[in-house]
Amino acid sequence: MEATLLRHPRFCSVQVMDELEEGAGPKWVRTTVELNDHIIVPNLDPTAMLIEPDRTLEDYLSSLSTLPMDHSHPLWEFHVLDFPTSEAVAALAFHAHHSLGDGTSLLSLLVAFAGSSKVLPTTAPRRISTIKALSPRSTSSAATGAVAVFTMWIMSLLLLVWHTVVDIVCFVATDASIPRDPPTLFKGADGVEFRPKHFVNRRLSLEDIKYVKSVMCCTVNDVLLGVTSTALSRYYFQKTGESDKRNIKTLACMMKSGKDNGVKWGNQLGYMLLPFHIEKHDDPLKYAEKATRVAHRKKSSMKSVFTNWSALVIKKIFGIKATASLCYALFKNTTILFSNMVGPTEQVALYDHPILYIGPSICGQPHALTIHYQSYMNIVKLVLAIDEAQLQNVDDLLEDFIESLTLIREAASGKPRVAEECSQEEHRHGET
Repeated sequence: MEATLLRHPRFCSVQVMDELEEGAGPKWVRTTVELNDHIIVPNLDPTAMLIEPDRTLEDYLSSLSTLPMDHSHPLWEFHVLDFPTSEAVAALAFHAHHSLGDGTSLLSLLVAFAGSSKVLPTTAPRRISTIKALSPRSTSSAATGAVAVFTMWIMSLLLLVWHTVVDIVCFVATDASIPRDPPTLFKGADGVEFRPKHFVNRRLSLEDIKYVKSVMCCTVNDVLLGVTSTALSRYYFQKTGESDKRNIKTLACMMKSGKDNGVKWGNQLGYMLLPFHIEKHDDPLKYAEKATRVAHRKKSSMKSVFTNWSALVIKKIFGIKATASLCYALFKNTTILFSNMVGPTEQVALYDHPILYIGPSICGQPHALTIHYQSYMNIVKLVLAIDEAQLQNVDDLLEDFIESLTLIREAASGKPRVAEECSQEEHRHGET
């Protein structure tokens, strides 16, 4: 750790206020790091670890969600939970303040810290296309083709501008509490950010997700949106007994990578408002189809770039408190926080201990339900952060996610795969 983690300035610094400069914000200052203060081996009940190891792990992680961090030393900790669970022989919980970095930064740091020879890509890899030899065309046909291409480019640009303007207006209105999600089963109640979160996870098959992707001619993220919409709809109608449709807004977190696939450290975040339609469909693929249409519409917008840029501008002009206030208002007026990250495609090890899964999540936001998807090797880890006081049937909700992917996969099995068209689609939109 001394040779790797502590070389990064954020992990050996604390935030302090410059009292000599009026109105100055916090700044990072180097400090001496005592590793014993950051490596914690809790003393847990041996009987609980033996009888209910999974629940013991979940309860301990839940306790971390309300545990205040000591701001007198760098805001990170490693909690070593050295007892076997149903998935691994031990667990390592990395508890860090979000000011240290976003998910892409921290995940890339984990891969580097684990000593992997693989570099985690933070942007979609560019595809190498095969150019076929074309027969010479006449001057008139070439001119006509050039005009058609230019016209399509202009139309695409105008559509991008229009979608961006509409999304920005909706984003500002949501932040100003003009349109806010109505109270529903999933909407966080007042003070939910101060209550402990229960962190649960399940494995999803990446192969099943990719199969649906090839049938639907979409991206992995589109399939996950469809699975989420299906699961939320199933859970909602089962628990409420209602039959009316509902629309809820989900705040999707978009990671902005640095140049040349290098990770630009910090919180390079942008946000996107996604509508989740709570409704019933006889065909499970309808959920994926609707999610794909919504995702394609959102991709033709620069909204996530705008939210990232506007946050930097507001922070520079009005300070960090104004930025935090606007961010809190946006979280408060939406129902769910949704995030999806790409992880290593090959297994990494931590000091010769193979890492079997990675399950990121967050706490402190005013949401009763936060959904994270994390791919790693051939699995996708579904991680839910749940306010148990509001959503008490955690296992039922998890099973709805598992069953939703199964139903969508089975429905897709009877349809032909269109891999060539999907390859072209991914080239246009990028794989997520």
